Amino acid sequence: MAQEFTDATFKTEVLGSEKVTLIDLWAEWCGPCRMMTPVIEELSTEYAGRAVIGKLNVDENPEVPTNYNVRGIPTFLIFKGGELKEKVVGAQTKKFLQDKIEALL
Repeated sequence: MAQEFTDATFKTEVLGSEKVTLIDLWAEWCGPCRMMTPVIEELSTEYAGRAVIGKLNVDENPEVPTNYNVRGIPTFLIFKGGELKEKVVGAQTKKFLQDKIEALL
């Protein structure tokens, strides 16, 4: 199951992690975001133990999207060793996200 990130947990669970971490920034009202949910769930299962895959609700957690200049959702932020490596805006294929994760593993 995909991890739920919040403004409060972001610093320790993302910036403090050495693992590759993919965060799906989403909102309940966003159609393309809801369309990505099964893909994020599949990736979280497939990469369990190797990478952290999770979601952050932008309506409930405005600090992270503001800090990373997120203007549209879904936006995917990919970190490694606490450093932002990639920012991808818009719905993506599972293969596209897998390729991004694999490149950093």
